[in-house]
Amino acid sequence: MRVTQSMLSNNMLRNLSNNYNKIGKLQDQLATQKKITRPSDDPVVAMLGLSYRDNLNKVQQFSRNISEANNWLESTDDAIMQGVKVLHRVRELTVQASNGTYEETQRGAIAVEVEQLIEQLETIAKTQVGGKYIFNGQNTNKAPTADNFSDGDIELEIFDEIKLKVNTKGTELFQSVFDTLDDLKDKLEDETASESDISSFLDKIDNEIDHFLKIQADVGAKQNRVEMMEDRLSSQEMIATEIMSKNEDVEIEKVITDLITQESVQRAALSVGARIIQPSLIDFLR
Repeated sequence: MRVTQSMLSNNMLRNLSNNYNKIGKLQDQLATQKKITRPSDDPVVAMLGLSYRDNLNKVQQFSRNISEANNWLESTDDAIMQGVKVLHRVRELTVQASNGTYEETQRGAIAVEVEQLIEQLETIAKTQVGGKYIFNGQNTNKAPTADNFSDGDIELEIFDEIKLKVNTKGTELFQSVFDTLDDLKDKLEDETASESDISSFLDKIDNEIDHFLKIQADVGAKQNRVEMMEDRLSSQEMIATEIMSKNEDVEIEKVITDLITQESVQRAALSVGARIIQPSLIDFLR
């Protein structure tokens, strides 16, 4: 086959164009630090990347759910602790009021303080996390009242098919204690109430304190579980990120080396091309 000048020129231009494409791809990899900039560059890497990224996104979503669960549980734990303090103060006042030396006016003063403590419990029952009332069941947008708590569980998915109930029902925690304290206040205001009538509330208050502490222990157990899940998710996120990086990220040192090599090849091709192209009539006229 006869090789013409035109064939040599076309081959040279095609090879130069291919070399420029390779240089352009290496420059893109150097700029983005990614193996591909479009799926057509490497469909296998692209498909694996979608799968790895989906897995990482799920882990990160679980981490966000874990953070939300922590907020709920920590706020619940603090609210219960504050409630226990209120009940301890109510108990102190009940002991004082059951003392036979206290006069009617003194009991009345204690009744006023008990009423204030009831209002403090009502404030605790309206604890919010991110604008949501944590003790009002699934009706988190509405503030509960002492005699009206909504029901329902709030669950967050903290891992694949693993859900955790993060709320404590207000009916379970507060309903009984409000009834007890309302009855106590009425007795303190009752002039005919005896010492034994008032002292009989001590056992009830102790039971309420124990009930609060039991629920607080349950919340603490959930916090421990969330902490373990948080550690696991942290490891999973690190592993998922590493796998995705191995699939998508380039080795900078290798890309720089390949780019320098390709630029040398390009210069050599240009040099050889200059020798291949024969002088034209214009060159002779110069």
